Amino acid sequence: MTVSPLPELDLDELRRFCAEQWPEEFKDEVRLEVRVRGSRVSVDECRPAFDGAPGEWTSTPVAQPRYDEEGLWTLYYADSNSRWQLYSELEPRQPIAVIIAELDEDPTCIFWG
Repeated sequence: MTVSPLPELDLDELRRFCAEQWPEEFKDEVRLEVRVRGSRVSVDECRPAFDGAPGEWTSTPVAQPRYDEEGLWTLYYADSNSRWQLYSELEPRQPIAVIIAELDEDPTCIFWG
């Protein structure tokens, strides 16, 4: 079975959510980035490197929505070893709006602490 290409509307919705997480005045201190690799989309929290060169940023994995051949998403979180684990508090195979709402609410504090 081949996986459908990722829907741009879903990716745009996720990118918009990430862009709205911090006020504009903090853009040089923290940001969320969306990375796409195959049917997986990673959401990473990025901050300037503590002892790195100017302009160098570090990246911490936060969430990974995975797209399936039927057009739905399943949410994963990064454990303490940065390994992806199924997020069991939300049924798999949801529309992207449900995934984003869960990230925004974060009832278990697993994504944003």
